[in-house]
Amino acid sequence: MSTRIDAKFASLAAEGRKAFVAYVMAGDPDFDTSLEIVRGLPDAGVDVIELGLPFTDPMADGPTIQLAGQRALGSGMTLDRTLELARAFRENDSTTPIVMMGYYNPIYARGVDQFLSDAKDAGIDGLIVVDLPPEEDSELCLPAQAAGLNFIRLATPTTDDARLPRVLQNTSGFVYYVSITGITGAAEAEAGDVGPEVARIKAATDLPVIVGFGINTPEKARGIAGIADGAVVGSAIVSRIGAGDAPADVLKFVATLSAGAHSA
Repeated sequence: MSTRIDAKFASLAAEGRKAFVAYVMAGDPDFDTSLEIVRGLPDAGVDVIELGLPFTDPMADGPTIQLAGQRALGSGMTLDRTLELARAFRENDSTTPIVMMGYYNPIYARGVDQFLSDAKDAGIDGLIVVDLPPEEDSELCLPAQAAGLNFIRLATPTTDDARLPRVLQNTSGFVYYVSITGITGAAEAEAGDVGPEVARIKAATDLPVIVGFGINTPEKARGIAGIADGAVVGSAIVSRIGAGDAPADVLKFVATLSAGAHSA
């Protein structure tokens, strides 16, 4: 199985470049504005798009992402509309990978087989489902891989050497290293703390290791990308959307972040 995610990281590696990954909540603040922002991300230097699936109880997320989910749900966003947004994006872009990030409940309610078929049709390339541990791989992870979707797992500062092989076992696409203990947007990532952890994970897998949580400036993106295979920014972008910044201004900000990561 080779996905758009695999192809993107292979081409970045061939160029000796680091990845910049941007997270936005689907439908925040509304469908049309969200689609305009998502469509503009590749030109702003985004290598992989993480598309948040709005959910009522986002337990891994801090206030910024929680509020984004509430805005999206309030504007009528659903799993169907999120897939519709991905389909609309794919009308103009057949190469930029999309990772859907969210929680298992809406997927379970849809039915795994139906969801995977719908996600594949909509042009989704990978999944991050934060509340499904490796012990539940048969639930979604293995069916997703069989359907041709990457299943991307989170490793954290509390993932010790005994736990790490389990976390990596059925992961594909890339490994998402959460740089801080706690929720999104809660603290700042420090390259000095993250570096040894990234090295430990890379010693155990050939997959790219991308670092997220706590990266909110071009300088931070450069510092983190310098010690990993790339950086993820979410809350800092979502907070601009929440503040009512115009899509063009949000994308200008994203371009400064991607330039930071790409300069590493």
